[in-house]
Amino acid sequence: MKRKSTAVTTAKNLERRFNAGENVLDYFKVERSIKRVNVDMPLWVLRGLDAEASRRGVTRQSLIKTWLVDRLDALRKEERKRSA
Repeated sequence: MKRKSTAVTTAKNLERRFNAGENVLDYFKVERSIKRVNVDMPLWVLRGLDAEASRRGVTRQSLIKTWLVDRLDALRKEERKRSA
């Protein structure tokens, strides 16, 4: 569900509302740009992913996204080391 907010407030008002237990999430705008992709892979890869995801108690999609982010972070670190 998308949140659409045009609400404006001051930091002081926001803090007062938060401390009073009011929902202040409508005052924050979070934009996520997500692009859906399809990837074909062999069945043995899917079975391995499913087994690892099950072992960790996460979904296949979560496992794939976590591994991809971890690998990209590692690549960035390697690039920084090389350029330093």
